[in-house]
Amino acid sequence: MSHQVYFLGAGPGDPELLTRRAERLLRECPVVYVPPLYDVTFAELLLDKEVLVPFEFYFAELLDRIEQQLLLGPVAFLVPGDLTFYSPFQALVDALGDKAIVVPGVGAANAASALLKKTLDLPGVCSRAILASPRTLGDGPDAPNMGDLAAPGVSLLIYMNNLPLAELVAQLRHGYGADVPIALAHRVGLPDQELIVATLDTIVAEVGDRDFFNLNTPDRRPALTLLLVGESLAADADGAWWDYRRDHIWKPQDS
Repeated sequence: MSHQVYFLGAGPGDPELLTRRAERLLRECPVVYVPPLYDVTFAELLLDKEVLVPFEFYFAELLDRIEQQLLLGPVAFLVPGDLTFYSPFQALVDALGDKAIVVPGVGAANAASALLKKTLDLPGVCSRAILASPRTLGDGPDAPNMGDLAAPGVSLLIYMNNLPLAELVAQLRHGYGADVPIALAHRVGLPDQELIVATLDTIVAEVGDRDFFNLNTPDRRPALTLLLVGESLAADADGAWWDYRRDHIWKPQDS
């Protein structure tokens, strides 16, 4: 019997957001690769397992190690969120081929919108949601900036911000052309999670000199901070949309 490598979507770090399938598979694996912090929050599920940090190995070294471990049993990776966005694990999944099994999990965007208790695409308010990161837009002369993505009716989810907050807000203000709501969701799902809800005109003052994005520290890892921007964050939905759908979509139609 050949063993598998399970890439388990581990959500933003809250073990209660792990799916039942992922938890079952995790319990079956004697070796687990865990990103920093997750060894603390998932400590109860990692008892009596060999726990390794994947980022401590070069790629070829990591693959060789996994192949040896598979001779003895299945191997698991706890993947922040899942493989959907900005995951460093895609090359491993590709290299392992049929030995890799990906189990989806709860992403940071899902957890942040739940914390806000807001849907990010609301009819009549926000018609589309865009997920982006300033880190991946490039820095060439023709590269877009976040203001090029921002517009009325757009909900923006900004991962891995590497711009000073005042600079980012200026770009967003130009794109939206208005003082729209913005939420800073820091370490969502972890015990010290924090949520700051403001507007583009007030967020810089609300944050002050706090370095939520690791811009002024030797730590080069992206901070666990997600920004959500758009009119839907402050919009109130009434029941009219519900009744319309009740009459025109959900209600069984006469044949």
